[in-house]
Amino acid sequence: MSNYPHPIIAREGWPFVVTTVLVASFVSYIDGGVWSIFFWLLALFVLQFFRDPPREIPKDDDAVLSPADGRIVAVGRTQDPYVQRDAIKISVFMNVFNVHSNRAPVDGLVKKIWYFQGKFVNADLDKASLENERNAIWITRADGQDITSVQVAGLIARRILCYVHEGEVMKRGQRYGFIRFGSRVDIYLPLTADVKVAIGDKVQATATILAVLAKS
Repeated sequence: MSNYPHPIIAREGWPFVVTTVLVASFVSYIDGGVWSIFFWLLALFVLQFFRDPPREIPKDDDAVLSPADGRIVAVGRTQDPYVQRDAIKISVFMNVFNVHSNRAPVDGLVKKIWYFQGKFVNADLDKASLENERNAIWITRADGQDITSVQVAGLIARRILCYVHEGEVMKRGQRYGFIRFGSRVDIYLPLTADVKVAIGDKVQATATILAVLAKS
């Protein structure tokens, strides 16, 4: 997948933006009252939800970058249920006001992808990691270190989009997916990773370093 040129508004959002603007324009044309204000506010909300600002990529090749905007809701040692290993898990919760474009946390080969149907409980809850609809990507770096990045649907999220395939090479900061309307991304790292964030921290996709991997 190519890292598509920065579109200002994520390509996933254009149908929603165009539809809400057309509806708001039509309502304003036939009735310029309170209803038109409501639909213009709705169009503004949709526009901000699908914004996709450019981000500077940190120069440290061993840095694990945040795959999403949001707030850190989990940091700790656990079992990676996909690669079957002990790992450090870092979870980023995205509310409806965050940017929802997902970006690659590291450079590496997409070794395997798993998709699971599931529930749509609040993505802020830890049980969402294993119960909700989710899409997991196993990424292997050139030095052999494994990172698992998992897109998790939320309470009102109903669509996980992933554009990479097994066998492709991802680049740090590359846009690889999108989750519509509130969600979560879990990252599973080697136990030797040096974590740089804590629960409650606000992070930005690509711009924030979640952890630094040990030299192999």
